[in-house]
Amino acid sequence: MTDVRYPFTAIVGMADLRLGLLLNAVSPAVGGVLVRGEKGTAKSTMVRALAGLLPSIDTVEGCRFACDPAAPDPQCPDGAHDGLAGTARAAQLVELPVGVTEDRIVGSLDLERALSEGVKAYEPGLLAKAHRGVLYIDEVNLLQDHVVDLLLDAAAMGRSYVEREGVSVRHAARFLLVGTMNPEEGELRPQLLDRFGLTVEIAATREPRERAEVVRRRLAHDADPAAFAARFAAEERTLAERITTARELLPEVELTDTALRQITAVCAAFEVDGLRADIVMARTAVALAAWSGRTEVLEEDVRKAAQLALPHRRRRNPFDAPGLDEEKLDRTLEEHAEQDEQPEEARSEGRGPDDEQPDPDGDGPDGGGPQDEGPDGPDGGGPGGGAPDPAGPAAPNEFAATDTAPAPDAPETDVPAQHPRPARESAPVAAGEPYRTKLFKVPGTGKGAQGRRSPAETDGGHTIRARRPAGPLTRLHLAATLQAAAPHQHVRGRTGRALELRRDDFREQVRQGRESNLVLFVVDASGSMAARQRMTAVKGAVLSLLMDAYQRRDKVGLITFRGAGAELALPPTSSVEVGAARLESLPTGGRTPLAAGLLRAHETLRVERMRDPHRRPLLVVVTDGRATGGRDALTDAGRAAGLLAAQGLASVVLDCESGPVRLGLARKLAGQLGASAVTLDELRAEGVTALVHAHRPATSTTTANRKAA
Repeated sequence: MTDVRYPFTAIVGMADLRLGLLLNAVSPAVGGVLVRGEKGTAKSTMVRALAGLLPSIDTVEGCRFACDPAAPDPQCPDGAHDGLAGTARAAQLVELPVGVTEDRIVGSLDLERALSEGVKAYEPGLLAKAHRGVLYIDEVNLLQDHVVDLLLDAAAMGRSYVEREGVSVRHAARFLLVGTMNPEEGELRPQLLDRFGLTVEIAATREPRERAEVVRRRLAHDADPAAFAARFAAEERTLAERITTARELLPEVELTDTALRQITAVCAAFEVDGLRADIVMARTAVALAAWSGRTEVLEEDVRKAAQLALPHRRRRNPFDAPGLDEEKLDRTLEEHAEQDEQPEEARSEGRGPDDEQPDPDGDGPDGGGPQDEGPDGPDGGGPGGGAPDPAGPAAPNEFAATDTAPAPDAPETDVPAQHPRPARESAPVAAGEPYRTKLFKVPGTGKGAQGRRSPAETDGGHTIRARRPAGPLTRLHLAATLQAAAPHQHVRGRTGRALELRRDDFREQVRQGRESNLVLFVVDASGSMAARQRMTAVKGAVLSLLMDAYQRRDKVGLITFRGAGAELALPPTSSVEVGAARLESLPTGGRTPLAAGLLRAHETLRVERMRDPHRRPLLVVVTDGRATGGRDALTDAGRAAGLLAAQGLASVVLDCESGPVRLGLARKLAGQLGASAVTLDELRAEGVTALVHAHRPATSTTTANRKAA
């Protein structure tokens, strides 16, 4: 009985997430839901519970692609289904693992049989299984870009395409797409964010009473799943019937000219790119009206649609947090709702949008004054929302505030910001403005995760050679296969035009693309680096590389050393939001434990090598070369540098020494690391990444440094 699902109506709070999922269940054309939030907030539980509420579907008996007998897919690989009987079954929930491959998603062709026997032996993938059901992608931000592109393309077109060496297969793939992600583990590119119809930010409630109710229900379910499910069976049936009713009502809903004008005006006011936002908002508003049992879209539907469809489309750069100005939204809605009711003279001479206006929240059906300042907001289930609480009596309103609580600040891991600063420590200085950096590469050819940085053997990219397949053949190199088989045709007794092929003849493509890397900064934050202009420049460079790493799918880490030791201020991550926050709060002051910083880098890289052995690192040490804190501080730093150099690590030293008298300690450190060096004065001239782009191991002379800069 442990496989009994957790009831959807038993989930406490998170009304916006419930509403977003239910709207997609009513109208899959909305485009899916992206759920952003911290771990342990029942994201997976809610998605799995939703699948049990979806109406059963009729499928052609024996069809592997879930064709509807009333309207079968004319391009179904299993053939024509006209006149065949159907059978009812539950809608499928397909979960996509993080390490999924392209062949597992779209299906695979038996290329050996296709060439030798001339048959299309096609094995359907997960997209075929998810057709007319739910496709759930946990940790969608950790998937490779080309995989996410493929999934979103299929979701947008409602069809999956498989192309293998001139053999084409296509089939219907319409599903409710749900993705979850923790922003601290990395962001999705804006192009991918835009492809999700709705986005919901969630966080666990900080109210002890609500948390207690969550724990109480979870323990009751674990103790007796069947009995717990029975408690909510009536509410589950009611909610499932409401989904069916809303689906039937959907075609009758009218999107009035006023509502459409409000939708387009809101999208224009918030300066979202393209027109996808307008279309998604319109579909969402129509679904909201159907969900509420109405045949006309009202202003409250448009408002709620904007709150769900626009925040993730408002980002202008990776450092911007998703959000929506509620006052601006209400002002825009009110302005464009009144245009039809006012004569032209009143619109031209009357009150403008910036003039004093009555509270837009006080004249709605629920009144109640401002409601956007607290954690509840217009969440579709609480006061002032545009739709009733979808969970009904099983999720009372007092537990409906958890979904719209603002996301917590970035975790304080390894950041001693709460500790009092020593007397000699300076307050953090702001980073310089980030700037566009030049492309840099780690020397050699790697085998890391697909990205946009250094050369590597990847699933994408261009073909550079052929080889015998070590496992199942997935990327046939046709020319090499024919060349390998041709000399043996006479011995094999070839009589017709077709080639006689054997297993040893087949060759697969080896493709070269680009990989993502780990750029680990080791930054001297001691008293000798405390000059404000110097730290502003250093922080600006790191911030620029962090932006560049986001665009090129790299990981970036930050180690700082000062005072008594070194700390991992930013564990290796792809999240630019967390990285920017760590960098902004970096203080300076105290002694210079250079050896501790290098040893911490050695340990960090050792751990990351175990986690991801194929991701190649680049070490960037930002220091003036001084080392204090003991009689042999410089000697200890040299030993630590030798430990890193012994690993053949690609590295670079940014020489921050200043003043008329220079000791050359940073350049000496570069020699011990087998790294190149560049002065801090050269940092802004061409940018730090220009150095890394031209970096070659074991080049530490002045000439090489100038060329690298």
